[in-house]
Amino acid sequence: MSRPGFLLSAWPWRAAAYLFTGAVTGAVVLVGIVTAVAVSGALVVVLVGLPLLVLVALGGIPVAWVERRRLRLVDRAPVSGLHRVPAAPGLWAWLTTRLREQGTWRELGHALLFAVLLWPVDALAVTVALFLPLSVVATPLLMATVGDGHEVKVLKQWTVTTWPTAFGVAVLGLLLWGLGAYALCAAAGARAGLVRLLTASREGERDAEVVELARSRARLVDAFEAERRRIERDLHDGAQQRLVALSMALGLARLDAPPGPLADQLARAHEEAGRALAELRELIRGVYPKVLTDYGLQAAVADTADRCAVPVDVDLELPGRPAEAVESAAYFVVCEALANVARHSGAGRARVSGGHHDGRLFLEVRDDGRGGADPSAGSGLTGLADRVSVLDGRLALTSPPGGPTLLRVEFPCELTEAAGRCA
Repeated sequence: MSRPGFLLSAWPWRAAAYLFTGAVTGAVVLVGIVTAVAVSGALVVVLVGLPLLVLVALGGIPVAWVERRRLRLVDRAPVSGLHRVPAAPGLWAWLTTRLREQGTWRELGHALLFAVLLWPVDALAVTVALFLPLSVVATPLLMATVGDGHEVKVLKQWTVTTWPTAFGVAVLGLLLWGLGAYALCAAAGARAGLVRLLTASREGERDAEVVELARSRARLVDAFEAERRRIERDLHDGAQQRLVALSMALGLARLDAPPGPLADQLARAHEEAGRALAELRELIRGVYPKVLTDYGLQAAVADTADRCAVPVDVDLELPGRPAEAVESAAYFVVCEALANVARHSGAGRARVSGGHHDGRLFLEVRDDGRGGADPSAGSGLTGLADRVSVLDGRLALTSPPGGPTLLRVEFPCELTEAAGRCA
């Protein structure tokens, strides 16, 4: 309604059609309900009226169905019904399901409200906001036809006897019609909102919210991964290069310094710079390993297995590379699993296996340790499970007391690069 050109669009006429058909439909519903109740009350003494009363109770269902279809005139959002599918086939299962549902009684209440109150309001809104202004606009035409060019009554209240006055009244009618168009659309919007509240399921809106939340979570994960890569790049190209230069400068200074206390201090400073450089490299590898970016998941998992304190066998064959988000999540799942194996399992050996099959990337981490792993005990697997779920993946952990422990993760994905790029 706030857009320019609203009065020249189809929306005022759509609103008028919605309210006008609502008035007609409501009158038909009123006649139908009164007739059904009267016939049921008359036949209840012979027990035939009882099934008819049940049909009256179910009468709100077709009325609500019609109302949801009429909503398309003024509301383009999808609308779903209130009813669930019966657990068993057959008329009796359908009937008992409908009578037990809260939605059936909500729709019956809407039908009664529609028949008693809403359709007269619809008719009044169309009459006041559309028909009366149009009758005022038609004043010159009425004066030329009905009034024989001499006089005409406007809204049966005011007499117009001159042509300038008739055209002035017509211009006033146009202004009133413009205001009435806004009033019609406001009334139709309120009416549609009430119909949605009483007869439409909110699951569609909740589904839309869930989809948007999933998308926002995915965007946050992508932003987080991009930030990790930026930090890794800044550390690798900035702080690490400065430490390398510092270490080289200290090494050259050791060579030029004469034996004595100064040479000893330079030696200690050189060793500290070397240790700081080694720690920084480990930190960079933990933030986002360069081997994962350059060579892919298979090489990154093999590198992590080589650095694990527990011997790890790797059997991972990928003919290509998955999406960056999937690749990163899968890598950190393996890293966390191997870290838990080294710290908590007491295992003598572990194995990482996986591959890609039927559009899904799957990985398994198995160890021969003591078992009894509990994700709620601060193992870090809870956070990994959340991260996997953002990508529509699944993470499963099997760890009975006494072992073995098996961690399995799956991601729906397609491989996007040739195997040669991952060699």
